[in-house]
Amino acid sequence: MSSLERSLAFFRPHHDELRKRLVRCFIAVILCSGVAYFFAEEIAQFFIRPLFEASPMVYQMVYTNLPEAFIAYIKLAVMIGLITSFPFLLHQSWCFIAPGLHDNEKRLVTTVVFWSTLLFVGGAAFALFSVLPRLLVYFMSYAHPGLEPLPKLGLYLTFVARLIVAFGLAFQIPFLMVMTGKAGIVKPGYFRKKRLYFYAAIVVVAFLLSAGDLMATVLLCFPLFGLYEAGVLLTALFGKKKPTVDPGPAEDEANRENIDK
Repeated sequence: MSSLERSLAFFRPHHDELRKRLVRCFIAVILCSGVAYFFAEEIAQFFIRPLFEASPMVYQMVYTNLPEAFIAYIKLAVMIGLITSFPFLLHQSWCFIAPGLHDNEKRLVTTVVFWSTLLFVGGAAFALFSVLPRLLVYFMSYAHPGLEPLPKLGLYLTFVARLIVAFGLAFQIPFLMVMTGKAGIVKPGYFRKKRLYFYAAIVVVAFLLSAGDLMATVLLCFPLFGLYEAGVLLTALFGKKKPTVDPGPAEDEANRENIDK
């Protein structure tokens, strides 16, 4: 048997296991998305309600391309399908990687997944119930009888989805900063010294997430700056490693005697 055949024989069980898990994940996403599509109109109304409440001049949505509403509902159903099937996807991923991990690695992965999921949900809820209404009120303040707003359904739902994902990922910033500090990847005070560089990176990311809208970029930057400063504070509190105690002369002598014996 050649080396290539031996390698393929070694990886074949893992490949079969991965394929089985991926097929299950795909079926779960399809089923959840299919169920969500039946309630797509109600879900869309839930996301559209803050826009109607932001200005009395907005009382309906429009679409200019014939398939736009259909495609918007499909995208919305897929997004809801991914969110609702996420626990099952996470479980399948865990079943695939858990057999190859040690006990301490399993505890670390469990901690990371738990806090990352909790922070993402918190960021998404903060964006949906706190940031979005205020953002819409500001944007709708430009409307007047001579300037009538006609928001498009597809673009509006894309804007809401992008905002939710952006804040869900942004809420990971303090946790990732603390983990890099505890793992010893960066030195204490690194994030404080490099603050200006990270601020510039945050501005660029916010500009990309807001699709180039300057006002949305500014409104998105301030929460990100606050999260970064929270990460700096938490890294200083929890990211310090325990100091290693150097063995004294007596301990060194005892160790040498044990080695000689």
